[in-house]
Amino acid sequence: FVQSNGAEMDYDIGGFYKDKVVFLTDATGFMGKVMIEKLLRSTDVKRIYAMVRSKRGHNLQERLQLWQKEEVFKVLLSSKPEALQRVQFIAGDCCEPDLGIREEDRRLLCAEVHIVIHGAATVRFDEALHKALAINTRATRLMLQLAKEMKHLESYLHISTAFSNCVILDIEERFYPEHLPCSADNVLALSEMVNSKVLDNMSAGLMGSFPNTYIFTKALAEDIVLKESGSLPVSICRPNMIMPADKEPIVGWIDNMYGPIAFAYGAARGVLRVVCVNIDVHCNFVPVDYASNLAIAIIWETSRKKSQCQQPAIYAIGNASNPIDYSEFKNAIPKYRKEFPLPKMLWYPYVLNVTSLWTYYFLAFFLHTLPGYALDLVLRVVGRKPQFGKIYKKINDSMKLLQHFFHNTFRFDMKNTYRLRELMSPEDRITYNFDINSLDWDKYMNKSLRAMRFYVAKEVDTPESIAKGKKLMLRL
Repeated sequence: FVQSNGAEMDYDIGGFYKDKVVFLTDATGFMGKVMIEKLLRSTDVKRIYAMVRSKRGHNLQERLQLWQKEEVFKVLLSSKPEALQRVQFIAGDCCEPDLGIREEDRRLLCAEVHIVIHGAATVRFDEALHKALAINTRATRLMLQLAKEMKHLESYLHISTAFSNCVILDIEERFYPEHLPCSADNVLALSEMVNSKVLDNMSAGLMGSFPNTYIFTKALAEDIVLKESGSLPVSICRPNMIMPADKEPIVGWIDNMYGPIAFAYGAARGVLRVVCVNIDVHCNFVPVDYASNLAIAIIWETSRKKSQCQQPAIYAIGNASNPIDYSEFKNAIPKYRKEFPLPKMLWYPYVLNVTSLWTYYFLAFFLHTLPGYALDLVLRVVGRKPQFGKIYKKINDSMKLLQHFFHNTFRFDMKNTYRLRELMSPEDRITYNFDINSLDWDKYMNKSLRAMRFYVAKEVDTPESIAKGKKLMLRL
């Protein structure tokens, strides 16, 4: 490969990262951990500064030591036992006006960092606007301001979401300031003028057609990147709904109940018994290792062409060209419940599907609410804390919040992402694979649901455990 001036170009991603210093927010998040693990395992980065929130009574070094026992780093530490010594926690908080970073740490970052990965966010759809705005939008501005002080910055990646512009169905890899009811600058200025309660009460008017505060504030964050990144070498990654790992670092790895996996887990337990979904709508999923690999490749490409950028490039990743619809996802649950059911279930695992929210509420009253109150009554009688009323309220609230996504098929343009993959060497396409068109969804769902049994349900995958689950399912 040669540049237009005839000079040979470096197409080795691993070589680019050698001796680089990375600053990453959202270090303790799902995708953040996967990115740290992959960088440490596949490259020779010099150091990763990971921003984490301080916890009272918990030393940062002690928290880092706990990573030695985490499953996500098991493969890494088996081949590179000292790898986590290249990670250093830095105390910070996106809610704070100055990101909560100490002055000495700011000086350190400005003097050493080559790469910034900003992925910290609150992903709650029902987050209060003032909090979502502080974490998702204002912190983006503060991170850009910090990056402008970094003497050796080569690449800056902003992790957004594919749904940041979900007020339309056909979404290209470009900015959409025209869909914002008001600019990010105006909303942030307003937040400085009124108190939190007043701002939250103005949510509906400020958001316009945006479905929730998460999506709205992530769209505002992109507006900040567009208008305030200046000459910085910045790009944006827009992943779809993040799902368990396909292959790396461990097949099916997940550290919490995220999105569709939460519903799958609820159904497998026999707790979730009715949903309101248009089953013909395409799911928008991406395994976490695909999203992580794309992000790592984007950073490399952004550094390569930083002098050519007119405005930040945007890269989306989803499964539009390799679709799976909600009927396939829903049918995977009964398909695999026969192979590896959970040994603890509330009811027989099945899920009714309706397309009307009012029909859902009617059925949920009899299938969720009434049984939940009855079970809570039993728990009170035996002296235990009631829990099912809260669980079913959370399920009902989540179902309402997700209707926009359960009843619309979104089509995501991925031209930049496809072009990036073509620029990569054959070796890098394997090492940093994000070719979602090659993903076999049936095999992937099998792996994911089986792994959910271990990582989420905390059930050992033994013949005895599976036999116990089958016996219980037969009884139910």
